[in-house]
Amino acid sequence: MAETAPATRILELTNRPDSRRVWLAHLRQHMDVLAILARKDFQVRYKRASLGVTWAVAVPLLQASIMAVVFSRVVRAGVGPGYGIYIMSGIIPFSYFSSVLGSGVTSIVDGAAFTDKVWFPRILLAIVPVISNLVGLLVTLVVLVAAMPLLGVNYGLRLLLLVPATLLLVAFAGSLTLVLSALNVYFRDVKFLVMASLMVWMYVTPIIYPITFLKRIEFVAVANPLTGVVTVFHMATVGSRGPWVAPLLVTLSVTAVLLVIGAEAHRRYDRLFVDLL
Repeated sequence: MAETAPATRILELTNRPDSRRVWLAHLRQHMDVLAILARKDFQVRYKRASLGVTWAVAVPLLQASIMAVVFSRVVRAGVGPGYGIYIMSGIIPFSYFSSVLGSGVTSIVDGAAFTDKVWFPRILLAIVPVISNLVGLLVTLVVLVAAMPLLGVNYGLRLLLLVPATLLLVAFAGSLTLVLSALNVYFRDVKFLVMASLMVWMYVTPIIYPITFLKRIEFVAVANPLTGVVTVFHMATVGSRGPWVAPLLVTLSVTAVLLVIGAEAHRRYDRLFVDLL
């Protein structure tokens, strides 16, 4: 009796978006692709670099050291003991944030040649920088914790806040990247706007000063969604240095909204991106 040939699986692509259930199922089915792309992105970034991932630690630490020396003498923001740790715990999350945004905003456009050959949800390309930059972030956090007693800051249970602080940072950076990567497919000016915004964003985020230092324009920092992230990192290392409830609520709200908008944008327009790449 002749054997029946196995049924051939056919992927039918149309301009109609998948339902949320089907779309989420596709994401789960392609988690191995995400892992491969993230590992490749990490390896390529430090390929032929003698110091490898050390650069991911050295750059933010050097920046934090310079800012600590300069601003402790110029600004005198009144942060108190542990000013070096205060700046480091602000620079480290911002460095991760800027690295993710810098490469994530162009991820779909840059990966056009690859996605033309192999189909998978293009949203994975925007998630890759979020994951591949985690190694450098975690290593710098270990260095930060090790440096605390050397810079006059004692350990405490507050260090446990580094876990939710890191999760919030990853969630906010990833959510914003989803939105911007989709917008960049339609408007190529987005990447230049992001580059310019990051230059200003660092100084309107309380990295080198507490929120209370702004006094009458304190609302500017509170409305900045990155403030809530940096504030939790500060609370985990040197303790509270001002209001934290309002900034944290702003960050959580903005992250949730961006996540919904970004996911929906990719679900609805993923199959239309190819016409613009």
